[in-house]
Amino acid sequence: MKLPINDFKRGLKSGQLQLGLWSGLSNNVTVEVLANAGFDWLLLDTEHSPNELPQVHSQLQAISHGKAHPIVRPQWNDTVVIKRYLDLGVQTLLIPFVQDEAEARSAVAATRYPPLGVRGYAAAARASNYGRVKDYPTLCEDELCVLVQAETPQALANIEAIAAVDGVDGVFIGPGDLAASMGHIGNTKHPEVVAAIEDAIVRILACGKAAGILASDEALARRCIALGCTIVAVGSDVGILARGAENLAAKFKAAA
Repeated sequence: MKLPINDFKRGLKSGQLQLGLWSGLSNNVTVEVLANAGFDWLLLDTEHSPNELPQVHSQLQAISHGKAHPIVRPQWNDTVVIKRYLDLGVQTLLIPFVQDEAEARSAVAATRYPPLGVRGYAAAARASNYGRVKDYPTLCEDELCVLVQAETPQALANIEAIAAVDGVDGVFIGPGDLAASMGHIGNTKHPEVVAAIEDAIVRILACGKAAGILASDEALARRCIALGCTIVAVGSDVGILARGAENLAAKFKAAA
């Protein structure tokens, strides 16, 4: 049995735009609905969502029926947590709050078996189709994609060092936390925040790595794409449900 190919990673290497949607509802049914909505990837969030390992397991099963690639964001840059998601079969991870080169190296090391890293070995995990992919340990690295999230001015100051780490496939800007850490909490449209985002994207690309962002504001999303961002989330399932429900209710209440 063959190891699944990571088409998302291959798309990044060829410079193809990968449009995504944030999934924070922590539910396999919503993930199944979204898996064939037309997005290239879905982010299964465990940092800011009530999402635990068994739930992610069911969401991975649900998304396997669709075309969207699953990306999982662990709650932290933690070796044990990362190991458990890798054993579930996650091939692309978005590691939050990476501040410098050392933390980027730690994130990559958590995804590699010794001697290249510190990932623990499991003989029959879901990642190897329960031991049916016999050469999984020697092949898996080629299909793993590590994205690290830069979310503060400190991280942006270290962009080049972070991007230079072998095994880091892309650097993802976190606009919400970046705005907060710059003194503009809740205001990702502030000129200082936008300028910092644009500068970071240019510098990431200059390092030869993919740049990413979550930009629910259409103007910002299009600006980032124009700058060369290839990993762009343009909304969230929570946002679609909440705003869509509000708009529908308001439309009929206004008519009444």
